[in-house]
Amino acid sequence: MNKIDTYTTIVETAYKLFAENGFEKTSLAMIAKEVGISKPAIYYYFESKEALIDFLFEEICKAIDFKKSVSIEAYTKENFQAQLLSDGYQMIEAQKEDKYISLIFNEFLLLSTRNEKYQQRLHHVLEGFLAGFLDLLTRGAELGILSNKNLATKAHILTMVFDNIGNYMLMGFDLDYADIWRQAVLRVLEMKD
Repeated sequence: MNKIDTYTTIVETAYKLFAENGFEKTSLAMIAKEVGISKPAIYYYFESKEALIDFLFEEICKAIDFKKSVSIEAYTKENFQAQLLSDGYQMIEAQKEDKYISLIFNEFLLLSTRNEKYQQRLHHVLEGFLAGFLDLLTRGAELGILSNKNLATKAHILTMVFDNIGNYMLMGFDLDYADIWRQAVLRVLEMKD
């Protein structure tokens, strides 16, 4: 295995093991064994377990950034509702396809209760969703799709529904998440005040 392959395999294996076992119960020795390298070889790529956790955290935060999932410029008067539904469905499908994302994200949530660095970064990610949905709904109001009253509250509703869909997936509830998203979007777009 070359250096790039080894690095990628370490990251992917750590992601899986941290999700399955948690940060506390996953050791670098476990990761090394699964990758098929010696534990000291991991230190060539990451100076510590904490550095590996930090790296994964930043990569996940980048991957779930609102602006990466939603292109506000793609929304028009003609496609606004359909585009909002589609973007939500795609985010839900991405969570369904990656069985580890909710598990590891909850590990980071737990870590954020003890570590201000993680708390601030997660807060920033959630603020990105709140601001992103607000910007999106502001565009919708400008296009005449919805009332411009209480746009922040409407954005908060969408953010909270989307965030909790992930929580319920993690808990193993077999719900119609696409329809839940659809109902939330339709209600928000219909709200008059």
